[in-house]
Amino acid sequence: MRYVWLAICLISVLTAFGQKSAKVRELENQRKAALAEIQMTNQLLAETKKSAQNSLNRLNLLSQQILQRKKVISILNQEIGVIDKEISEIIAELVGLEKELGVKRDNYGKSVKGLQKRHTSQDKLLFILSADNFTQSLRRMRYLREYADWQKQQAGAIIGKQKEVNAKREELEKSRDEKQTLLRTREAENRNLQAEEEAQRKEVNELNKKQKELQADLKKKQRQADALNRQIEKQIADEIAKAEAEARAAREREQSERERALAQGKKAPEPKEDIRKADSKGGYAMTKDERKLSENFASNRGRLPFPVTGKYTIVGTYGEQQHPELKYVRVNNNGIDIQTTEGSEARAVFNGEVTTVFVVPGYNNSVIVRHGNYLTVYSNLSEVYVKTGDKVKTRDPIGKIYTDSDDNATILHFELRKERVKQNPLSWLAK
Repeated sequence: MRYVWLAICLISVLTAFGQKSAKVRELENQRKAALAEIQMTNQLLAETKKSAQNSLNRLNLLSQQILQRKKVISILNQEIGVIDKEISEIIAELVGLEKELGVKRDNYGKSVKGLQKRHTSQDKLLFILSADNFTQSLRRMRYLREYADWQKQQAGAIIGKQKEVNAKREELEKSRDEKQTLLRTREAENRNLQAEEEAQRKEVNELNKKQKELQADLKKKQRQADALNRQIEKQIADEIAKAEAEARAAREREQSERERALAQGKKAPEPKEDIRKADSKGGYAMTKDERKLSENFASNRGRLPFPVTGKYTIVGTYGEQQHPELKYVRVNNNGIDIQTTEGSEARAVFNGEVTTVFVVPGYNNSVIVRHGNYLTVYSNLSEVYVKTGDKVKTRDPIGKIYTDSDDNATILHFELRKERVKQNPLSWLAK
């Protein structure tokens, strides 16, 4: 039972260590993902030409890169912490194994010495022959055989325990080497962070020197954003009015059929289930299929795919916010801005119907897709692959994202709304 208990304890320790190793692998995967985002930002910075018009965008890319670099360093610190804990546990296990090995060796040595003193071949024979009867002689023979087998088992156990100790020492050295590698990586990442923060400071200084030019550019962009918003809201209002008119006409037809049936002494027809109905007063009146689509869309919150093909990074977040580096810059974004590589396409984030395609200066072509009483907007397209009335499915291409010839930036502006209420797209898209 003692050996069974020791085996159970060993299994428990190995299981715990396996879980910690899995934690290290999980952190390593997170670090690789963050490094991939940094690599993407580097690529976009290299592709984006440095110009006055695009300086703020470059600063946003640098800020995004710095955030990801700090995330990498934080993950490295966590990895080092986990490995430090593993090293401590391995050392504790190794001390216990070496102590147990020493006890086994001492006991085995004592048994061998005792056997040499008391059990020569002649002693063994006398031990057997001095039995009181034949049955006792057999028992003594069996005892000597079992004692010899026990000694062999003890010798095998010592060899096995020595292998276990050697394996644990190798494991300890491997963990120590891994820690040293992580420490060197963290040192390199800290150097990268310092270089990026210096580049950010230079970019901020340059922007501060041309504050008036930047503010004028921001006012122009805000006017364009307001024009886009007006166009979207007009389209939403038109669709709500059209759906309500259809619902009203259907209700009037149903009322006329009921009155006609009653006038003829017939049973009034049952109300139709497919008459358009809005979830809220003044909202978009949906058909039965649209209500189901809307429910499915809502149930996928946080799991929608990003609306671009290929690699990307966020250069403009949702809402009104003060720029962290430029105190005189305050922006109000109705959606998010996603920078990607030249040639990338916008894609539908969910099943739906294209309700309109329109053009707004500064945002080129825009497409609105309706998903029940939810809408997604894809702006700044150079080419559009769909037309009003088209049905699209999740990840279907919507159009090609425009690449600015002046600064070589490829940016999709994406919005998401429920009825007239703007939503933060990042809370709906998969992380």
